[in-house]
Amino acid sequence: MLQVKLIVTGDDFGYCPRRNQGIVDCFLAGAVSNVSLLVNGSAAADAAELARRYDIPIGLHANLSEGSPVCEVLKTNSSLLNQDGFFHGKMGFRTALSKGLLNMSEVKRELQAQVELFRELTGHLPPHMDGHQHVHVLPEVRHVFAEVLEEYGIKYTRVPIEPGLHNCDWIPPSLMDFYLGVEEDSFNTVDVFTRHGIRWPDIYIGLSTMGKNMSVGSIWSAIDTAIAEFTSKAPSPALLPPQSRTVTIELMVHPGYPSVPPAGGCGEGPDDFSQSWERLHELQTLTKPELQSHYKTRNVQLCSFKDL
Repeated sequence: MLQVKLIVTGDDFGYCPRRNQGIVDCFLAGAVSNVSLLVNGSAAADAAELARRYDIPIGLHANLSEGSPVCEVLKTNSSLLNQDGFFHGKMGFRTALSKGLLNMSEVKRELQAQVELFRELTGHLPPHMDGHQHVHVLPEVRHVFAEVLEEYGIKYTRVPIEPGLHNCDWIPPSLMDFYLGVEEDSFNTVDVFTRHGIRWPDIYIGLSTMGKNMSVGSIWSAIDTAIAEFTSKAPSPALLPPQSRTVTIELMVHPGYPSVPPAGGCGEGPDDFSQSWERLHELQTLTKPELQSHYKTRNVQLCSFKDL
């Protein structure tokens, strides 16, 4: 029988006190097994303290697109900033990159500063590091990101290629276009990360199950689809050594109690995403007892990147 190791990662830890509390509540309920910290989040220090108090496995959610940089020299007169003095935004960053307006040495300096601040806040280096709004798989950025991970000995990341994504007809066309762009960037990133000795779980899930699209059924459907695709490409489990009969999955989630302005954000106040009822919907879905019992009956073990 195939052993499934599932990392349920709560993204945006440190965004605001209410997101922090929601993610901690999920962890204590056994619904989240790993978190990803925004070190430029307004509640990052609080998040790091909560992780220490409750022994929550924590990695770095590198942010180049929302709020303010943490590197002092980049807070003024940097290619990473818009005219208001903040990062360019999710789509603005991509536009600036495509126009050749971003200085990759500044990207590298900011990523290094975020790793250093993570170490200052938590007392250790991140076991894993991914990118807020998937910036880490973008052209050019992927190379710099990989160099920083190798430099610090950070072994794990996220490669957001979700099996079955193309069949998710409930995702609005505009959002699907963005997701397919992320997927294409991710495919083009695999070789780069591999060359730098960086690893990631066998399977990624989280685009098709985000926000209002999250349900116990949608999570299980995504897991089943992913495992079926993975096993169809792999040798028969009976032919593999015992350690290879394990499949690792990361489920990206964004639970929390909705942000209440002005608290929250990464320097510009909380965005619509963090204020949405969908954050609470994710929290309530992830903590449903039926989801927990599903894990037990299906031989799914929740873990963190440290356990891989």
